[in-house]
Amino acid sequence: MANDAPPRWDRRMQQRLARGEAAALGELYDRFASLVHNLAHRVLEDEEAADRVTREVFGYAWENPDAYDPKQGTLRSWIATLTHRQAVHRLREAEARAAAQPTAAQTTAAQTTDRTQEDIEERIREASVAARADYIVTSMPAPLRAALELAYFDRRDYRQAAAELGVTEDEARRRLRLGLQLLSTANVPPPDAAPPPGYGRAL
Repeated sequence: MANDAPPRWDRRMQQRLARGEAAALGELYDRFASLVHNLAHRVLEDEEAADRVTREVFGYAWENPDAYDPKQGTLRSWIATLTHRQAVHRLREAEARAAAQPTAAQTTAAQTTDRTQEDIEERIREASVAARADYIVTSMPAPLRAALELAYFDRRDYRQAAAELGVTEDEARRRLRLGLQLLSTANVPPPDAAPPPGYGRAL
């Protein structure tokens, strides 16, 4: 995968950010901006709001590079987690503002409150699954990831995947099965957590 960042790159990037290298922030943005924007948009369903969250995520990473712990996972997974938390934070803020606004159709609003809340929670759940799936795919062993990419992105069957990977058909089936087993755990969303201190302010 083009965006796959090795741990050595992660640590070096963290060090460069800590030194205040503006070029490092640009490199980080180039690598992960589409991931951040897509995850934020999945939650917020609003282009401007997703742009704002994108700015906030990279602003936080720039100002707080020491908040990333390489021992806890990849820089990509940290960025994805920040994005998910901030997008959910913004969504709940918008929900609270909308609920506080008086409306002439109070009865209609009351009738639709539960449905709106269900929609919001479903968007949050889907975004959680997407973020976790991205983390699982980019963190799994390269042989498993390669087999999944051939099967799902290039639409190869296990025989074709075996030929392209240079392994037996049994080995190709094994890799696909293990990869799918790992990916299936994405349906268990990570626990919701509050944003880090100072996170969520307008940039």
